[in-house]
Amino acid sequence: MYHSSTQRRHWTFCTEEELSRRRADANRRFRCKVVANGKVQQNDSFILEPHEELTICKYYEKRLLDFCSVFKPVMPKSVVGSACMYFKRFYLNNSVMEYHPRVIMLTCAFLACKVDEFNVSSVQFVGNLRESPIGQEKALEQILEYELLLIQQLNFHLIVHNPYRPFEGFLIDLKVSETYTNHTISSLSQTVQRDVILLGDQRA
Repeated sequence: MYHSSTQRRHWTFCTEEELSRRRADANRRFRCKVVANGKVQQNDSFILEPHEELTICKYYEKRLLDFCSVFKPVMPKSVVGSACMYFKRFYLNNSVMEYHPRVIMLTCAFLACKVDEFNVSSVQFVGNLRESPIGQEKALEQILEYELLLIQQLNFHLIVHNPYRPFEGFLIDLKVSETYTNHTISSLSQTVQRDVILLGDQRA
């Protein structure tokens, strides 16, 4: 149940300010790391600000949704929701300057397929990429390389309580038309691009 889930206890936050603070902390940790290594100076222009990192994340969240929307076979909404949630959680505590969001995006989708028991092979998965066979093979190598890292950064909290199934049940109870149901579910899918899926009331 959601009320006793790791999602509620560890990945649901009270305010947008808390999300911003976590992202700023991730940015600062990376800055300190590369400066300590002597690779860059603190004020080098190619070091991103937190708001710039967030803009990049938003871009790749849209790319993730686009990838999932044309996936063959058709990807269930719950898998899409889990993939987007993994992506958002990962970049609450990590910097896009350290981990390329395209690789993390694909790894999130691949992991979500496994967790939600959407059975596609690794070859099928990368076959959905518009790349050459060599490019697909390289992408698969990167996905498999980063999969354990992703799981660790999610603190092994892989079960995501998505809104789709209960909401569909609610619409069935209301006996609304199939057209309206599909339109509403489609609108609901847009919320996974927003931080609202990380926010909630943590009171008992």
